[in-house]
Amino acid sequence: MIKQKATLLLADGTVFHGSLIGNPGTNGGEICFNTGMTGYQEIYTDPSYTGQIIVTTTSHIGNYGVIDEEVESDHPTIGGIVVNTFSDVYSRLDASGSLQDYLVKNGITGIADIDTRKLVKHLRSKGAMNAIISSKFEDDLVGLQAELDKVPDMDGLELSSTVCTQEPYFFGDESASIKVACMDFGIKKNILRNLADRGVYCKVFPAKATLAEMEEWGPNAYFLSNGPGDPAVMEYAVKTTKDILETGKPLFGICLGHQLLAESCGISTYKMHHGHRGLNHPIKNLMTGKSEITSQNHGFNITREDTEQNPDVEITHVHLNDNTVAGIRLKNKPAFSVQYHPESSPGPHDSRYLFDDFLSLINKN
Repeated sequence: MIKQKATLLLADGTVFHGSLIGNPGTNGGEICFNTGMTGYQEIYTDPSYTGQIIVTTTSHIGNYGVIDEEVESDHPTIGGIVVNTFSDVYSRLDASGSLQDYLVKNGITGIADIDTRKLVKHLRSKGAMNAIISSKFEDDLVGLQAELDKVPDMDGLELSSTVCTQEPYFFGDESASIKVACMDFGIKKNILRNLADRGVYCKVFPAKATLAEMEEWGPNAYFLSNGPGDPAVMEYAVKTTKDILETGKPLFGICLGHQLLAESCGISTYKMHHGHRGLNHPIKNLMTGKSEITSQNHGFNITREDTEQNPDVEITHVHLNDNTVAGIRLKNKPAFSVQYHPESSPGPHDSRYLFDDFLSLINKN
């Protein structure tokens, strides 16, 4: 079979030529890389990657197909994928289909047969930037550049309200004794599974739900989910987080939820050079002295200086690669958060104790 050609153009003018995978067309976003060696389906369906082009550093993608039970959202919202070697043939017996068919079905454009090691080294040096993939502008870089110029910058972009549920829904056993209101900023399904497995009945609310709307259900505690975009422009979510803290009920935040908790305490956030994305990031728990290998996906972080100067906030976890803040807790409220993904789908299970800590906090309250 003759492969259709595709082009990848980066905002700094760097060009890669390769083969089209997925849906023919042109699509752009902020390009970033994930160092996970497996779990591509979970990565592609993580709403936190909304509007981003994902470079996977493992050499072979598509070789085990896709399976319906392993999605993290109803459909992928990524801006595209970049891989080295793409496989139309899959070996997993219980797979529901090929990754190629899944990408076409969901309108995702990608590019294969390029030197992803070279590309990742370039992004590691130059930082995350916008890019565009196209199967239609092979010899027209001027036209492709014009399309790239239309792609919005992630810095200052609010996306959670566009990917969250538009109507509240329930998850778990309605007879459970613990009720948690989950704010959906781009929530992953495995977060809800982890809560439900611990005897929690969840009601998932849209990103712009008010405290009054959630309190009407009578929850015992609150959860702030992961999600895409810049937390610094989510004033509506920061206000709701402040309102939740005033109730005195336990609060747990993951990733974007961690950043929103920090913002609600007057701690600023910033866009990172190239972010943390992968399944192998080392974190130290300062409370126990133990380290854990974690799954991460974020391009923003909270400011260490602001955190250290806040008398009501304590740093609980640090990233051992760059000493960035990876977890906090409030000294005067039953609230805590982490910058990584303890539901770890995909990824190691070292951090799932955090859900147990949340349940302990609820039972003590």
